[in-house]
Amino acid sequence: MRTLLVAALILAAPLAAAQTPAAPASAAALPRTPSPPGAEAYIISPKDGATVKSPVRVQFGLKGMGVAPAGVKFENTGHHHLLIDTDAPADLAAPLPATDKILHFGKGQTEASVPLSPGKHTLQLLLGDQNHVPHNPPVISSRITITVTG
Repeated sequence: MRTLLVAALILAAPLAAAQTPAAPASAAALPRTPSPPGAEAYIISPKDGATVKSPVRVQFGLKGMGVAPAGVKFENTGHHHLLIDTDAPADLAAPLPATDKILHFGKGQTEASVPLSPGKHTLQLLLGDQNHVPHNPPVISSRITITVTG
C-alpha cells in the first residue's frame, strides 16, 4: 500500500520538477533489483569542467536500460536521482532519501533545470528501481564538476 501511495504522489507531481516522495518503505522489505551487465548512467550535459549559469539544464543519459517512473516495475528499468555536492549513500540497499542533495526524478524525467548557487558543484546520477533502491550492481555515472556563475 505504501508503494502505491509513493507512486501516486510521484505521478501527481509536475513533470519538470524534481520529485520529493513520501518516505519509502523500509530497506528490509525491499530486495535490490539486478541491473544488466554493461548498464551505464551518464550526464550528457553539462560537460565536466563547464562554466554555466543557474538554473543549470542537466541532461541524463542511460545505456543498456530503460527509464520507467517510480512505482512502476519493468525489467531492466529505473529512474534517475541526481546527487549534488554529495557522495552516493554508503548503504545502497536502502531507498535513496529525498534531500536537497539527492533529487528524485520519479516520473521518468531525462533532464531537469536545477537551480544552483554560484561556485563549484559536483553532479552525479544514480539510477533507482521502482522503490528508489539502487540496482545491484549500482548504475551510477562518473562525477562531474561544474562552475556556476551569477
